[in-house]
Amino acid sequence: MIPSFLILSLAAAFLASISAGVIGSYVVVKRLANLCGSISHSVLGGMGFFLYLQKVHQFSWCYPLLGAFIAAILSAWLIGWIHLRFRQRVDAVIAAVWSTGMSIGVIFLALTPGSKSELSNFLLGNLLWISPTDLFWLSIMSLLILSIVVSCYRPFLAICFDEDLALLQKIPLQKIYLLLLTLIALTIVLLIQIIGTVLTIAILTLPATTANLFTRSMSTLLTGSVIFSLLSSGCGITASYFLDWPPGATISLFAALVYFFALLMKKQKFKLNASSPPT
Repeated sequence: MIPSFLILSLAAAFLASISAGVIGSYVVVKRLANLCGSISHSVLGGMGFFLYLQKVHQFSWCYPLLGAFIAAILSAWLIGWIHLRFRQRVDAVIAAVWSTGMSIGVIFLALTPGSKSELSNFLLGNLLWISPTDLFWLSIMSLLILSIVVSCYRPFLAICFDEDLALLQKIPLQKIYLLLLTLIALTIVLLIQIIGTVLTIAILTLPATTANLFTRSMSTLLTGSVIFSLLSSGCGITASYFLDWPPGATISLFAALVYFFALLMKKQKFKLNASSPPT
């Protein structure tokens, strides 16, 4: 008989993987992987601060995931605003937000008694956290993310591939860019419970990068990214259950293995095509 927590874990991972596959496609095409790493690490500041308020000052409503949500949105908007307003190099802004968020999180976790187990869960994820209520909110957030992507498909496509054409079409580039960053932040919060802050960037980028090896069509990339994301999550959680491995790390490992296997397949196919005689 399959344990109930495993069913909840698989359902949560699948929900998060669908959003991660879709948003990860835009992350890969727009080359925002470092930005995702910055947001995923800076949320530790919000989680640590809210855990400090909850345990030290007895604010029962200060859930760490609420702090992660607020920190992720603020970090995404701050990076986007500084980049658009002051035309600063994105990598410098990313480094500043990354280090600041991590520093705040480490300080408040150090001030919070008995926070070592929470720190491990925040960094590496813990699928035992998942409850039916969590699953419900994961479903709502996933539907929200997907519905926004569907309604803004063409503007997102424009800012990813041809910003000059988007300007000619009078698409509000700054607003669409900030909206995309917001969706990335929401997806990162979804993934934190599954694989933790440290490994979030893997499931956001590797499935989309794998799918990108075989297609240049955005619609096909979105579909392939979701498939590879679901495959990595399903195999990773199943393997972690039977091998007693950390689920987040196992999911990330499977995502990397799928990518390397696909890379070898593509290379082998290229060699066969190159060696075949012309007709």
